[in-house]
Amino acid sequence: MNGTTVFRNLGGQLRTAVLLTLILTALTGLVYPLVLTGVAQLAFPRQANGSLLTANGRVVGSELLGQNFAAPGYFHPRPSAAGADGYDAAASSGSNLGPTNRKLIDQVEERAAAYRAENGLAASAVVPGDAVTASASGLDPHISPANAALQVARVARARGVSEERVRVLVAQQTEGPQWLLFGEPRVNVLRLNLALDALR
Repeated sequence: MNGTTVFRNLGGQLRTAVLLTLILTALTGLVYPLVLTGVAQLAFPRQANGSLLTANGRVVGSELLGQNFAAPGYFHPRPSAAGADGYDAAASSGSNLGPTNRKLIDQVEERAAAYRAENGLAASAVVPGDAVTASASGLDPHISPANAALQVARVARARGVSEERVRVLVAQQTEGPQWLLFGEPRVNVLRLNLALDALR
């Protein structure tokens, strides 16, 4: 086999490699995402566009992303470790602190004390785990029904409505396990707070 034949074979293989790279790039980088986007827009348009929630004709958030509510008249979400001040969708992450980490233990103790104080609970009251720990994403939009139940009295007092009326809203906004199988019952904080605002 002479040098010309080797060069010709190498050139043919290089052409094939470049052509396959271009074809696969077009298929997996352009065609596939466009087809998936089209199917999602047709089958699940609301979800494909961010599951946005509106109030008074303007977008107030996504039901998939937690946001900070600190006023007494609103239900408060899980703590967030996403970004410097929390709830930063561009910096979604957990704290990555393990259960034996002193920093996490101190954070949980501080959060539990603050939660008890703001909700008028006894110093020995059991606090739900989701009230004192951030989720893995730092943007969990849900709280547990137990967490919501402990906040009812504060919210009702701040809004000047009966606790029973607020409990009914919590019950209406409580979602069961996904597809009746996966996960635990949960309450979407943004949806619940929008329902509270609608009481007026």
